Amino acid sequence: MNTIIGTYECKVDAKGRLMIPSALKKQLSNSLQDGFVLKRSVFQPCLELYPMTEWNLMMQKINKLNRFVKKNNDFIRRFTAGVKVVEVDDLGRLLVPKDLVAFSKISKDIVLSSAVNIVEIWDKDLYEKSIAGDDIDFADLAEDVMGNTNDDDNGVS
Repeated sequence: MNTIIGTYECKVDAKGRLMIPSALKKQLSNSLQDGFVLKRSVFQPCLELYPMTEWNLMMQKINKLNRFVKKNNDFIRRFTAGVKVVEVDDLGRLLVPKDLVAFSKISKDIVLSSAVNIVEIWDKDLYEKSIAGDDIDFADLAEDVMGNTNDDDNGVS
């Protein structure tokens, strides 16, 4: 698993193309040949950019679901709705298909935000609202999610 680091602001042109910032492009350099999968986020009004290797790992997990269980089948259909294979062109641009631009309400200013092994693509205003956390107490969330985790011997949670 490759860990991606950083938050980058950039712009989308009228055709839905965005220039991948050089610092992010460098981190994704091993994935440029294989391409990417772009999809709707499950929980947020943003897009998720998966390097193909990460997408294949996710598909291995999803492929283990029993498709004769209706909830599993419904999940697979919703999870893969609108999925597109995309590539970064020779100029370092990524084309976001129109249906995904509409879903994520992307306008001109966007944010590319690392999410461990994928990149989230947000409309800048929606991203700012999301991280403002007016509806979430981050300290409580951090304790709920990470408070009982201490897998390492180094004492760091």
